[in-house]
Amino acid sequence: MLLSGVAAVLCASCSYLDKQPDNLRTPDQIWQSRSDAEAFLNQVYSYIWCPLDDFSTLGVADETSLPHGGLGARKLIEGNWSATDYLWDHWTPCYNAIRTAMEFEANIDRVPDDLISPALKARYRCESKFLRGWFYWKLLRMYGPFVKLDRTVAVDEIFSGYMRLPFDQCVEYVCRLLEEAAAGLDDKRIVQSEYGRPSKAACLAVISQVRLLAASELWNGNPDFADFRNPDGTLLAPQSYDPKKWELAALAARDVIWLDAHSLYRDPNGDPYLSCRDLFLNWNDEIIFATSRTDWQWGHDKRCSPAPGGYGMQNATQNIVDAFYTRKGLDKADDPDYTETGFAGVDDPEQYGMATDGVNRGYRKGESNMYVDREPRFYASVQYNGRPVLPAPNVDDRNYFSSEANKDGQGRAEYYYTGLSGVKAVNLEDLTGYDVLKRVSPASNIREDRSVYRPFIHIRYAEILLNYIEALNECSPNAPEIVICFNELRERAGIPGITETYPDEIGDQARMRERIIRERQVELAFEGDRYWTLGRRKLFEKEENRRIQRMNVTTDDGGRGFGFADFYIRASMPTRYWENKMYLFPIPQPEIDKSVSLVQNPGW
Repeated sequence: MLLSGVAAVLCASCSYLDKQPDNLRTPDQIWQSRSDAEAFLNQVYSYIWCPLDDFSTLGVADETSLPHGGLGARKLIEGNWSATDYLWDHWTPCYNAIRTAMEFEANIDRVPDDLISPALKARYRCESKFLRGWFYWKLLRMYGPFVKLDRTVAVDEIFSGYMRLPFDQCVEYVCRLLEEAAAGLDDKRIVQSEYGRPSKAACLAVISQVRLLAASELWNGNPDFADFRNPDGTLLAPQSYDPKKWELAALAARDVIWLDAHSLYRDPNGDPYLSCRDLFLNWNDEIIFATSRTDWQWGHDKRCSPAPGGYGMQNATQNIVDAFYTRKGLDKADDPDYTETGFAGVDDPEQYGMATDGVNRGYRKGESNMYVDREPRFYASVQYNGRPVLPAPNVDDRNYFSSEANKDGQGRAEYYYTGLSGVKAVNLEDLTGYDVLKRVSPASNIREDRSVYRPFIHIRYAEILLNYIEALNECSPNAPEIVICFNELRERAGIPGITETYPDEIGDQARMRERIIRERQVELAFEGDRYWTLGRRKLFEKEENRRIQRMNVTTDDGGRGFGFADFYIRASMPTRYWENKMYLFPIPQPEIDKSVSLVQNPGW
C-alpha cells in the first residue's frame, strides 16, 4: 500500500513530548480521554525528523564531505543508488504522519468538552493542519508532485486509483492548508511549555519556503520535466516560466516580516561572534519553528568533533571556508589586507579576533594567516587546524586533543598528517582538514561523552530575510528593501553592509543574484539550505559546485605541526557524480509496484 496504518513513533527524541498513544486502546477509548487524544497529536509531531545526518547536511552539498565510505551520502555523490536501492525513504513516514493527522482532525471533537475545551480543540486542529502542510512540503521538496489525501483512509484501503497532483496544484494546496492553520494560531509561541508547537509565523514561514521553491528554476518552466506525466497524460510540472511566482514568493516572505513576531538574535553585549554562535544554543526570538532534541551528543557534537574524542565525520570543505568573507565583509580576493601566506607571529590582544570569553577569534600565534581576520560567522561555523577544540571545558579535556609536544592547555585541533586528528591517526584519507563547528555547544564535553540540551532549529528569521531579498531581486531588483534586509544580516554578523562593500552591485540583478546566493551559503552554512538551494536553482549541474577542495592532509608534517606550510595548499577531491534526475529522489520502488497509477520520477 502507498500508506500504512498509524505507525509506532519513529524518533521520540525529536518530539518535544514523549507520551504516545496506547495502540491497544480502542478508538472509543482514545477519544474519551484527554491524555490519549493529545498523545495522538503528539504522535504526528514525532514524525518530524531533525536532519542532522542526512544528505542535506552530511556530505552531498559542496559545504561538507563525509570521510567514511559506504554510507548513504557517499553512495549518493557516487551515483550508487536507485529506486530499488533507495536512500532516505521519507515518502512512507510522511504519509503515515499525514494520515495520522487526518484521523486526529476527524475525531478530536469526540472528546468531551469538559476534558478539552472547544477553543483548545480548535487550536489542536490548526496544529494538525500545520503538520499536514509541513509533511506535504517535505514531500514536495524531496520528491516533487505528491498524492493528495482528501479524506481519512482505512488501513487496508487499496490505493491503485491515486495519482500524483500537478506541481502547481500541490503548491496551492499546501499554502491553503497552512493559511487555514495560521488563522487559529498565535503569532508566535511565548510560553516555554509550548516551544516546538507551530505559530502563525511558522505557518507563514513554510508558505514562504513553498513559494520560493515554486518560483525557482527547478519548477518554473523546467524543460527537463516536459514528459513528466501521470498515466492519464496529465502534465505534472509547469512548462512555461511565470515571473509572477517570484512576486508571490516575495510577498510570502514579507508576510512573515510584517507580522513582526521574530527578529535576528543578538548577543546582549553586542558581540557578533556570540550572536552567530549562541542563537543555536537556546530558544530565542530568531527561532520560528524548532523541535526539542536531547541526543545532540551522538547526533551532532560527537560527529562534528575531531579525534580522539570525536568521530570527525562531518568535514567542512575548503569551498565553504573560501566562501566566508574577511573581517571587512569582502571576498578574500578583494581585501588588500588578506593573505594566506605565513602564520600569525604573536598573540596580540589588541587585534580583531583575539580571545574573548575564552574563545579565540582568529589571531593566535602559529595559526595560518588563511584563518586570520575572517568574519565572525566563520569562527562560529568552522573547526580548523590549530584552533582549540570547542567542547572541551577544562585544561585536562583540552590536553586530551593534543600530542605531547602541544599539551599547553589550549587543545588545538591537529588535522595535519601525524596529528591526533590527522590521516595517519584516524586512517581516513578523505579528511578535508576541517570539521563543522556550527551548532556544537561549548558546554559539551566530547572527552566525557556529555552534551547539553538545545533546540533543533528548522526555520529561523534570517532565512526569511534571505528568501525575501532573493525573490525581490528576481521581480523588483531596485527595491530598497533588498539593501535594508541585506545590511541587517551583515550588521548582525559584524561586517559592513552591501552598500559599503559592493555598492556597484546594487540594482544589478545578475550580480546581486550571485551575491544573495553567496550570502545564503555563508549565513545558513551547515543547516541544510545549501543542498536545497543548489537543487531548486538547478546549480548542481554546474561542475564548479561539485568540485570539492580540501587542505593537503596527506603530506607528512615533519614534526612541524601547525606551522607546516605545505598543509595549507588546496588539494582536489574527486568531482562528485551528477545526473539531472537526482534533483528529485526516486519514490521507493515497492510503493510504485503497489499502485499502477503512481508514476515514478523522471529518469528513475
